[in-house]
Amino acid sequence: MGLLDGLRSILGTRAESDASREADPEDLFGMSTAYLTMAADLGYDSVDAGALCFAGVDSSQFRDAVDTVEAILEAGSEDTGTDFRVTEDDHGYHWVVLEAADPEDLITSLHFAADTFIEEGYGSRLLAAVFGYEDRDGPAYWIYSFRRGAFYPFAPRSGRERDSSTEFKLEAVLDGELTVEPDREYWYPLWPSSSGRHPWE
Repeated sequence: MGLLDGLRSILGTRAESDASREADPEDLFGMSTAYLTMAADLGYDSVDAGALCFAGVDSSQFRDAVDTVEAILEAGSEDTGTDFRVTEDDHGYHWVVLEAADPEDLITSLHFAADTFIEEGYGSRLLAAVFGYEDRDGPAYWIYSFRRGAFYPFAPRSGRERDSSTEFKLEAVLDGELTVEPDREYWYPLWPSSSGRHPWE
């Protein structure tokens, strides 16, 4: 199974068929308290960026839906100062990447983007929302799987290694504050490209 197939399996159709609860973009607001816990209890700072991963559809209606998402984020950026861009990664997946100094603005903008896809009839194309943090040991991410309706931690290290002890610590501290995926088979790594720093690069 290749990397692309693995992503489709863990965040895609198999995750949907094995879902333990229905995904809800309101879940993303759980990060409004989680980022405070990450800072106060674990010493993590936000990287002031996050992203929404989705699978594209080759149709004019879907392109119109993406345009609507961009228009809503553009309108909101005037109030929040949140920058955004829409990109495609090396594996053919699309990302709405947002940058904001205020974590609350970041969370709200990610929710707006996800909710707009759902309202436009493309909620099934949503794969994950990714929130980035870092401490002196390196980055850590909370990933929300729309197909599983749950979060899981991801702590990548150089050489495409994972810091499992950090991931388990994040799970122990945040479980209950976030709905954490209980089946670690679904803690799928979202590696950046060879030249990227974050999963969306």
